[in-house]
Amino acid sequence: MSESLPNTSRRAIVLLSGGLDSATTLAIAMNQGFACHALSFDYGQRHDVELQSAKRVGDAMGVSSHQTIQINLRDFGGSALTDDIDVPKNRNESQMVEDDIPVTYVPARNTIFLSYALALAEVKGCGDIFIGVNAVDYSGYPDCRPTFINAFEKMANLATKAGVNGKLLTIHTPLIQLPKTEIIERGTKLGVDYGLTHSCYDPDEQGRACGCCDSCTLRKNAFEQLGLKDPVLSHLDI
Repeated sequence: MSESLPNTSRRAIVLLSGGLDSATTLAIAMNQGFACHALSFDYGQRHDVELQSAKRVGDAMGVSSHQTIQINLRDFGGSALTDDIDVPKNRNESQMVEDDIPVTYVPARNTIFLSYALALAEVKGCGDIFIGVNAVDYSGYPDCRPTFINAFEKMANLATKAGVNGKLLTIHTPLIQLPKTEIIERGTKLGVDYGLTHSCYDPDEQGRACGCCDSCTLRKNAFEQLGLKDPVLSHLDI
């Protein structure tokens, strides 16, 4: 991590899932001098082991606070992450591109998460929210696009007391146009320990990454392109 100490007058909410992208986003926010308040969600995801990773990452990086909010999106379902729908496995990146919106998309998830982050930002007096969405890798999620983020930021500044009083909120998406390899390179330079993270959509009973879902495949390929091995796949002979 950067040796610069956080400026407590610059506070930010950082959405922290425990995955590779959110850990890198937290590192970037802290490197920019923000005192970071991490926000995670237990939303009924089948890979809730990621919450343990979020705590490990937050503790390792020294966040100012860390809250985990419970929302039962499993009551709605409609996603392979919250419903009895098979998680796609062993697909190459061209097959991922062909799938416009994959079954791992959770309906309105980022809208819900950002709404909670917005409420916490008002309470904490934060003018900044960081989220690790990415529009380059083959997720196909509609709520990871720049147009969505811009629209939400505009709405936030119309719908809040802070916005009405001229204290405008900024939503930061430092990874939105970066390929996974550049995300890993940037995080590595900032001291992120990717062995603490978890990105797998369908972990085994021990909480270990499957190595073959889309999320595992994307990060595994990125590490390999950099001449590295994904540290969370050390239990697999791949």
